[in-house]
Amino acid sequence: MQFKPGTPSLPVVRRISSALLLAGFSILALAASGGAHAATDSWRLAFGGGKAPAGYTAVQPDMAYDEKRGFGFEPGAVVRNVPARTSHLGADKPFFFSVDLPEGNYNVTITFGGGESASTTTVKSELRRLMLENVSTAPGAQVKRTFTVNVRTPRIPAGDGIAAGAVKLKAPRETVQEAWNWDKRLTLEINGANPAISAIEIVPATTPTLFLLGDSTVCDQPGEPYSSWGQMLPRFLKPGIAVANHAESGETYRDSLARRRLDKVVSAMRPGDTVLMQFGHNDQKQIKENKGGPFTTYKDEIRAHVDAVRAHGGIPVIVSSMERRNFDDTGKVVPSLRDYADAARESAKELGVAFIDLNAMSKPFYEALGPERSKQAFAEPQPGRIDNTHHNNYGGYELAQAVLTGLRRSGVPAAAFIADGYGNFDPSHPDPVASFAVPASPTFTNERPLGDEANQ
Repeated sequence: MQFKPGTPSLPVVRRISSALLLAGFSILALAASGGAHAATDSWRLAFGGGKAPAGYTAVQPDMAYDEKRGFGFEPGAVVRNVPARTSHLGADKPFFFSVDLPEGNYNVTITFGGGESASTTTVKSELRRLMLENVSTAPGAQVKRTFTVNVRTPRIPAGDGIAAGAVKLKAPRETVQEAWNWDKRLTLEINGANPAISAIEIVPATTPTLFLLGDSTVCDQPGEPYSSWGQMLPRFLKPGIAVANHAESGETYRDSLARRRLDKVVSAMRPGDTVLMQFGHNDQKQIKENKGGPFTTYKDEIRAHVDAVRAHGGIPVIVSSMERRNFDDTGKVVPSLRDYADAARESAKELGVAFIDLNAMSKPFYEALGPERSKQAFAEPQPGRIDNTHHNNYGGYELAQAVLTGLRRSGVPAAAFIADGYGNFDPSHPDPVASFAVPASPTFTNERPLGDEANQ
């Protein structure tokens, strides 16, 4: 993997030891060290160099993350205090800020703006999960925005038929490049044309969780130009529900069971939580290897997931896999996942669970763009080389809206949290590529996500 300057590569390597310890013996190690700060699940942090309000802790630009302190800027951050009527923190390039938190859901409220200039700030969490898009303030004005976020570790506690243990993370992908998804911290990426923040408040939240299980087209991709609909989903939800994305590159329903991702999800689930499940791209390899098929093992593994989710009080939702980018001479998408989409649909009907037909919605989306313009929805890790399976930020953003539309139509309770103005996406009339304005993260990789090697 290649990283641009200012990426989290160094802190990720440093932090993975914490993630792995949390899977087993971290409590003993922490107690023995005696040097870490007292654990807390709430933070009130003030930025900008002025006097911190009562109950807030002042954060200075030179405060690199420190385990004893429990918060700070990640390496590569170049930030400055901006004195004004209301002081704030400014930067000329994206930066990362982390706080220690136990596993769980949190409401994060950020105060933006306050300077003499207008500001525009985008916030992403952990591995590039889009939380707030282009929050703008007028000169001298401030606004507050709140989002709900999930923090997790690999640890699986014992209980309700689940054996204690840990998710079997892939090394080095999850233990290095994706370690921010599994450590004991919440990491925020502050991005935008002229970002300005003056305060961050973090409090625990007993909220519903929307869990995701799936492959590389769903998971939190660690670097540009790759993205997924799961990574974009939080942007379209109101505060009050957290997205916990447990999808991972290269995986199948079978892998979800073997690597204990499903166990992790149901161990963290509260009654009424929702689980969206989308596999298929990598399951296809089982046919060639004579290890399964769409209407046999694939459906059996779907049933195993549905049964486990229901047994723990959750609401399962089956999502069919979006198509790959491949057109015939008439400009129509050539189906490559038809059997798996049909098997997913059949399973949903037979099991009586909600179904989102992302496979069907992806085809008019690609066709509306056409054979050439559709390239702008897919990752281009090297000039002129399009990855026809994996999407870029724009593609993930549009597909997230398609998933939300399916969620609304399904009528599951989580649909109540869809943000105003969304949930009625028409894939045959996608947003213009030219109007897409989510700023890219500072991390870059030309390493293709795992899986689906035969369809590059």
